[in-house]
Amino acid sequence: MYRYIKRFFDIVSSFLALMILLPLMLILTIVGTFVMKGNPFFTQQRPGKDEKIFRLIKFRTMTNAKDKDGNLLPDADRLTKYGEFLRTSSLDELPELFNIIKGDMSVIGPRPLLVKYLPRYNEHQHRRHEVRPGLSGWAQVNGRNTVSWEDKFNMDVEYVDNYSLIMDIKILIMTVKNVLKREGISSDTSATMEEFMGLEADNQEVNV
Repeated sequence: MYRYIKRFFDIVSSFLALMILLPLMLILTIVGTFVMKGNPFFTQQRPGKDEKIFRLIKFRTMTNAKDKDGNLLPDADRLTKYGEFLRTSSLDELPELFNIIKGDMSVIGPRPLLVKYLPRYNEHQHRRHEVRPGLSGWAQVNGRNTVSWEDKFNMDVEYVDNYSLIMDIKILIMTVKNVLKREGISSDTSATMEEFMGLEADNQEVNV
């Protein structure tokens, strides 16, 4: 039953959040324009429900600094102090409220990852796309970027099989607690999260 009213819950809650947070988002837009010396927004194609591609929007946290060969510098070198603040406070995610209203995302669901990961998933991992991706999810409140890719995907599929109103409310409450404690933002070996290369490569790199 909940799956039929989940979209209604998404629209109402995201509109209310926008009404409350719009002044803050305007301030971050202005500040970001100066700090990033240009466009304060970051957009990128991501796969959504049924692996349909949409354009995710966030506040930019990294510069476009490149090395002498024209390659982007590592994330840790491009992440600004302002960007680090946005990430640790999760404020960089606020523009995704527009993705939720549009219908690309849900408030709660598996996080939308990179399009290039799609051919690297096994059959089990592809199941994470049976629901809309979320602003927060079961994996995010159980370790976020500090758990292995394998565990993260297992939790995503667990959510797909068991989501309910009670579970979504529980994840929402846990999300607020984690944001306030600023936990799980980075992995143990990276400023963000290591690239997913497939399950075998993930086991070699993350679970050592």
